[in-house]
Amino acid sequence: MNQKVIPIVPAEQSQSLYEAQKKIHPRTVTGLFARWRWAFVWLTQAVFYGLPWLHWSTEAGSRQAVLFDLAARRFYLFGYVLYPQDFIYLTGLLVVSALSLFLFTAVAGRLWCGFACPQTVYTEMFLWIERKVEGDRPQRIKLDAADFSLEKLVKKWFKHLLWGGLAMWTGFTFVGYFTPITELGLAFLQTRMGSWEIFWVFFYAFATYGNAGFMREQVCKYMCPYARFQSAMFDKDTLIVSYDAARGDPRGTRGRGDDLKAKGLGDCIDCGLCVQVCPTGIDIRDGLQYECIGCAGCVDVCDTVMDKMHYPRGLIRFTTQHAMSQGWGRKEIVHHVLRPRILVYAAILGVICLALAASLVARTPLKVDVVRDRAALSRIVAGGKLENVYRLQVMNATEQTQTYRIAAQGLPGLQLASDEDVQVGPAESRWVPVRLQIPYGSATPGSHPIHFDIEARGGDAHVREKSVFLVPR
Repeated sequence: MNQKVIPIVPAEQSQSLYEAQKKIHPRTVTGLFARWRWAFVWLTQAVFYGLPWLHWSTEAGSRQAVLFDLAARRFYLFGYVLYPQDFIYLTGLLVVSALSLFLFTAVAGRLWCGFACPQTVYTEMFLWIERKVEGDRPQRIKLDAADFSLEKLVKKWFKHLLWGGLAMWTGFTFVGYFTPITELGLAFLQTRMGSWEIFWVFFYAFATYGNAGFMREQVCKYMCPYARFQSAMFDKDTLIVSYDAARGDPRGTRGRGDDLKAKGLGDCIDCGLCVQVCPTGIDIRDGLQYECIGCAGCVDVCDTVMDKMHYPRGLIRFTTQHAMSQGWGRKEIVHHVLRPRILVYAAILGVICLALAASLVARTPLKVDVVRDRAALSRIVAGGKLENVYRLQVMNATEQTQTYRIAAQGLPGLQLASDEDVQVGPAESRWVPVRLQIPYGSATPGSHPIHFDIEARGGDAHVREKSVFLVPR
């Protein structure tokens, strides 16, 4: 019997099936899109870090302008007080966010990823710290490759110290949206923070430190689902970062005054700077790739090189696949970008935004829940009357003390046997027992629909809630 002999390969000669991950050191880049990217960094972080410190004055005093008080189940947004019953607004916000993502992606690719995504924003901030401490790309590569030394130790630890401080401040700010941030700061200084607050500060800080400091492009390439389904939202009229191969190839080095036709070269001098500035380490000259986040760093650096070589800008630029293949100008590109798909997205988005804004403006600052008393569904009381007992949760969505009048209708002789007025403090909710009575025998046995009318005395708030009155057989 013939047997195959399988050679045994020594461990030192075996090869891994996985390529070793190479660290990416993006080069500093300046230009139009770099300025836009930093503008979004400043804008988003000014909002994130600054919003919890804003205060809103009310008749009851001053409070944090934006606060999600989970313990009290109340959410403060400037002059509005929202309850869990207002969950529809969160749903509308998520729908608006999704449609906005679809719209911007269909127009110009991964603009969100390249300019406003938290992963991009914090990576940019952490890279700025890294550059200030360790230097630009050549210095960082040299430092990483150098043997252990005191200089390397000091720079690395100082960088991580700054990273950790920024990450901790980020985690503290995040928790400050759920616990009043001034109280949180005092509790931190007095070392009496709650256990859940400590957990979330450190958890969010650890996530920021790990994602922006170490994982960086790995999050965009392997963890973020948006990179995977973006192709479903692209078409050949979507503006994407593209390399003009017809103009740039054949690539090659040359002197500034060389005749390109004589050398048979295109405009690309093959300097590799477009790869060095890319935060995900791709070569845009290889065409559209899912790793491209649309930050346009390669556009800025290539335009700089074209200026130095006295060539026209735009070898790498935002354009569409149709424009590249058919040689369209700006007018044709704009005409095809504003295609029916984009107009439909924009129209739907506009209608939803207007509807949400109108609903929020016209919102009644009063919420009422009606719960029947299940211990006694129906009973006969003194005076020969039939009584049902209810519990009303009255939620005051204003920041002034309100007095509400309770009334009920729906059956002949139906009357309120408890106090008709209830006082509720600013942004508070109160459970109110309510007794309704009808003359015995005035209604047939069974379940009869009724409704409660609750209105603010001296105000416009009015709510009508349905319920039933049970008559036993």
